Amino acid sequence: MNKHMRFLYTVLLYLFLPFIFIRLWWRSKRLPAYAKRWNERLGFYPLSFPACIWVHAVSVGEVVAAIPLITELKTLYPHLPLLVTTTTPTGANRLNQAFGDAIYHVYLPYDVPFAINRFLTAMNPIAGFIIETELWPNLIALSKKKNIPLALLNARLSEKSAAGYKRIHPLTKEMLSSFNFIAAQGQQDALRFIALGAPEEKVTVTGNIKFDVNIPDELQQSAKALRMQLGESRFIWIAASTHAEEEEIAIAAHKKLQEKIPNALLILVPRHPDRFEEVAKLCAQSMQFSRRSEKALSPSIDVYLGDTLGELMLLYGASDVAFVGGSLIERGGHNVLEPAVWAKPLITGPHWFNFAEINPLFLQAGALIEVRNASELAEVLIELAQDEEKQKKLGQVAQQIVTANRGAKAKQLLLIQALLAANKLCKVR
Repeated sequence: MNKHMRFLYTVLLYLFLPFIFIRLWWRSKRLPAYAKRWNERLGFYPLSFPACIWVHAVSVGEVVAAIPLITELKTLYPHLPLLVTTTTPTGANRLNQAFGDAIYHVYLPYDVPFAINRFLTAMNPIAGFIIETELWPNLIALSKKKNIPLALLNARLSEKSAAGYKRIHPLTKEMLSSFNFIAAQGQQDALRFIALGAPEEKVTVTGNIKFDVNIPDELQQSAKALRMQLGESRFIWIAASTHAEEEEIAIAAHKKLQEKIPNALLILVPRHPDRFEEVAKLCAQSMQFSRRSEKALSPSIDVYLGDTLGELMLLYGASDVAFVGGSLIERGGHNVLEPAVWAKPLITGPHWFNFAEINPLFLQAGALIEVRNASELAEVLIELAQDEEKQKKLGQVAQQIVTANRGAKAKQLLLIQALLAANKLCKVR
């Protein structure tokens, strides 16, 4: 049954492959990086290794989560190349900003057998560590066939995703059983993995690596400098990782806020780079704005558009209050930990099901405020703008929650080291 399901999946993937490349070409119209390195999407690479440690982080969010772990792996195993794969150019860009030439990056190929075979043959990973939950049937099956241990790190599984995987339960069970271990973010994630067929003894709750995020001194200084440019005395709030419809809501809320706080500034950061131009046009319709990419600032602007890559943490640092998007629409929300580590008061919409283990910690402590529309968002912003003491208190509580939940990185590193040692794959130097 499992082989038949994987065969059908593979046939369908082959049929859709031309349309996948058409989509890449279409996306490249807005983000030119999508037009590059197509050979890697099919498993053709300009480099190869006799052996390497491999980490897969699909896009920006997973790369950010993996950064502390990758840093430690570089320290523990300096004698081995560290290969990190992504599937998006934005993930690749963030990786380059964090590590430059200290690690190797290629795109993970599409999950067709000939491409996956070429990838595994060229890279020769001694083990693969997949960040969060990327379940590719052929990648997992062929890694198992080649005796390459695989593990899921910082693994999460929402109720919605679990329901989707349940529809192909035999194949899902086979994939989950193939992992050497699954390091789940929370108890609910672990239970969902087990319910879908992961052997209970292979599932460990380690917490979320994203709690281990730190702010380098250099970044703190850059944030202070940007804040001075934007205006130290202004009330500045950020609407981060926004999607279509959320920018309109943020701008409407900002207009209401400016009725009470005329010099308030909105930093608006769309989630996807290919929407930067669209959002710029939206801003131009009703507000004075500047673009981060142009490095030009006018003191009269209402909106500062964050249209660069890899600078979200910097922009959080220059703000007073953070709204985290993907939550006013049914996208499941985005990571509140980055603004929390900066000690910023947090605001979200009601749709944060992708962070069901994290957000309740902040909601129960009162450090995360939930809003449903522009009016409610404006109301919260006005209250926080007029009460600096409350701003400070909520931000401190958010930061304390991050501090109290650190430790996932150390737990997952122990699992990685045990796996490599048990398979006599490599030793710590």
